[in-house]
Formats: sequence, C-alpha cells, structure tokens
Amino acid sequence: MQDNFSSNFPSLTHLDSQGQAQMVDVSEKAPTVRQAIAAAKVRMLPATFAAIQAGNVPKGDVLATARLAGIMAAKQTAALIPLCHPLPLQKIAIEVIPDAELPGYEIQATVKTKAETGVEMEALTAVSVAALTLYDMAKALEKSIQIESIRLISKSGGKSGDYSSLG
Repeated sequence: MQDNFSSNFPSLTHLDSQGQAQMVDVSEKAPTVRQAIAAAKVRMLPATFAAIQAGNVPKGDVLATARLAGIMAAKQTAALIPLCHPLPLQKIAIEVIPDAELPGYEIQATVKTKAETGVEMEALTAVSVAALTLYDMAKALEKSIQIESIRLISKSGGKSGDYSSLG
C-alpha cells in the first residue's frame, strides 16, 4: 500500500519513499523573500460584539491581547507543527477588523521572511491562536462564539510561485 501511495503522490515532499513523514531538506534552496497572509472569522452575538467594541469585557483589552497572541504564535509555529522549519521572521502583523454585519471580527495575519521555505503555516497559526485568544478573553460573555473560515489568502515567493484566493 505504501508504494501505491507514494506513486500516486510523488511530489509530496513531507513523505519519504515509504510514505513516512519527514522534514523536508531545504539546505540546497536559496533564501528568498516570502510572505503569506491568512485570515479567520470570529462570529458572536451582537451584545458580545458591542461589549468588546466598548472595551467592556471583564478580562481586559480583548483585541490587543488577541493581536499579541497571534504574533507570539507565529514565532512558535515550528514548536507546534511537527514538520515546520524554524524560520527567522522579519514581519508579523495582526489585524483584528470589526465587522458589525458578521457580527464579530475578521483576523488577518501577514508574515514575512527571507528564508529557504515559506511562511504559510506561520500566518495560519497566527490567525488561529489570535481567534482562540479572542474566544478565551470573551467566553465569560458568551460561550457560543464561533471560529470560522481559517484560510490562506495569499502567498508570494518560493519555487511554487504566488497564490491568491482572491482571484
């Protein structure tokens, strides 16, 4: 079965010839500038959204804490995702954008490096942890907050080229 698997997916670089997980060897690749943008949505009741917007949450500044958590998470991605390379990150920007129509927030992370491999996982980890932190900070107000649509918006740089979900 392993031979059939590897023959069906020969370009999966995280698998060896026996189909076992491996860390990709990037030592022969030249460092290039790479950037990834990821996003997530956090949906909540209008009253919870209003309380966060007004700064009226028992645990403190929900949005600032979520931004900081996202930055810290991006820096720890290699410790959390087993086959990720530790990378020197030159930029991590987290935006928590209010959306009254949701109601809730869109969280966006932009991560940039000059390295041998990309930063998609760092951006995705950043928005995931920022969203979880937003939930943690506001759960006293509402337990039914929903984290949705964690996704890669775009990436640039590297051998596989650019990608954008925006078209």
